[in-house]
Amino acid sequence: MEDASRHLGLMLALTFVTGLVDAGGYLGLDRVFVGNMTGNVVILGMGAAGADGLPVLGPALALGTFIFGAGLAGLSMRSSPTGWSPRLTAVAVTSVLLVAATAVMLAITSTDSTVVIVAAAMTACAMGMQAAAARKVGVADVTTVVVTSTITVWATDMFARPQRTTIVNRRLAAIVAILVGALVGALLEQVALWLVFAVAAGIGAAVVWIGHASSRTKTG
Repeated sequence: MEDASRHLGLMLALTFVTGLVDAGGYLGLDRVFVGNMTGNVVILGMGAAGADGLPVLGPALALGTFIFGAGLAGLSMRSSPTGWSPRLTAVAVTSVLLVAATAVMLAITSTDSTVVIVAAAMTACAMGMQAAAARKVGVADVTTVVVTSTITVWATDMFARPQRTTIVNRRLAAIVAILVGALVGALLEQVALWLVFAVAAGIGAAVVWIGHASSRTKTG
């Protein structure tokens, strides 16, 4: 029970991170979602039609690197058991390092079009890895990057089974986490874009440390 609660808390922290970086991506990286790929697919479709000057290259690269990151992470953890494992730690560390590298790049360079595209692609790859890692941890209803399905299940249960459903549950917590993350990300972006990704990397590092340490304690 303690492990389940800890894993839930860690995945909610990563969901908050997704809100952070998506706010930074959309507001500072030419309207690219780096965690929520549904948004990128929609923007890509509208951009391809030339609607409102929406970008095409950024969302397309972010979508591609997210898929690459998730696929590579899934392949590396294929033989690992469900839950936190050394291979999952390696994947999560790589994800954090990519976000940290994005923060450094944005802090020391001008945000021209090339830097913006590279930053979005690097962070999207990191978020793909994060999503794959979260799937391996296996906390139900908390994927860290998608809330539409979570909102659907939460709303369906709330209206269809009001007597059996607790309104305030992990699904609502995931929705609130990404919402608050986006709020904080938008506020940080007004100070400095690099700060959004630096904070995200810091939270991600803390999650990795806690998750890895708890898994070592359990096996030890």
